[in-house]
Amino acid sequence: MRRIVGLDTARGLAVLGMVAAHVGPDDTWRTVPPGGFAQLADGRPSALFVVLAGVGLALLSGGDRPVVGTRLVQARLRVLVRAALLVVLGAALVELGTPVVVILVVYGGMFAAGTLALRWPRPVVVAAAVAVALLGPVVRPWFDAFPVVAERPLDPLTVLVGHYYPAIVWMSYVLTGLAVGRSDLRSPRVHAWLAGLGAGLVLLGHGGAAALTAALGRRTDLTTADPHSASPFEVAGNTGTALLVLAVCLAVGVRWPRALAPVSATGALALTAYVGHLLVIAALGTRVVWSPTTAGWLWFTGVIVVTCWAWRTWVGRGPLEWVLHAVSTRAADVAPDALPPRADATAPAPAAGPAAQGQTSDRVQDPAAERR
Repeated sequence: MRRIVGLDTARGLAVLGMVAAHVGPDDTWRTVPPGGFAQLADGRPSALFVVLAGVGLALLSGGDRPVVGTRLVQARLRVLVRAALLVVLGAALVELGTPVVVILVVYGGMFAAGTLALRWPRPVVVAAAVAVALLGPVVRPWFDAFPVVAERPLDPLTVLVGHYYPAIVWMSYVLTGLAVGRSDLRSPRVHAWLAGLGAGLVLLGHGGAAALTAALGRRTDLTTADPHSASPFEVAGNTGTALLVLAVCLAVGVRWPRALAPVSATGALALTAYVGHLLVIAALGTRVVWSPTTAGWLWFTGVIVVTCWAWRTWVGRGPLEWVLHAVSTRAADVAPDALPPRADATAPAPAAGPAAQGQTSDRVQDPAAERR
């Protein structure tokens, strides 16, 4: 399948946004924009990253023409194998001990769960995304009595209701991406729909939270739109932001793909870039996270973009992307090999008589010999 430049660009922005959240300068004291520019990178890039995971699910299973039969089985196997590799890689990154909440374990778990919805009609997927966004935040507090340990990334409870990326809520982003990926992503009409819907959701999420907070006179866990609050309003705002970014990237990517090359190359090597920047943080120490500087953030961003751009231009697929592709494609090679015609399919019928019957009854039926 030919890559879509706009998707790679959006994925590149998501990765660079997460890098900014980890090593970018802290300017929460600003009032314009409220909470500073740093807040723009808090929670929203990771939500965009997960929405794009849902789009990837759709593309791996046929895009706007969903596959069926053996190809559907292959698509599910490819997704499950990739998800397993991401979970293992994420657990290993947690062991580095960086002061960064690694998203890959939850990401892999939600990626695998998305295989259950590959055959759902798009209206059903949209309805499920809305239901998870509304009910997930309500159900999540029911698990407060159980201990959630962030240092145990493979703990199912941590994946389900962890503080930063609770799958019980964030699965809405995956389903939203899956619904988007069932559309013609090169269509200007789809771009316009995504932009309009995204703007409406941003207004609903942040404007609705502000209006309800003013009406109640206080903020609650369900009425705030703060980053990582996992409230319905935050999900609506983050989903709207993701759709707006995606709409702009897709529209520009169709018209001026070369202008997006540096960022789209970063998106094509998103996993390598994400893992690489965590390895650098582990090597430099926690100071780059706890005491970030503008210069440090610019160095991280510049090196990532230039390296990914050069690698994409001269080598092609990223190293970690190559591993995911090779292993998952090999594991999904489930199509049965075509067997040659049966040896007796064109042979003349045996003559009647005791002798012929005896020859037929004494013949050794060796399936292996027939295949040879």
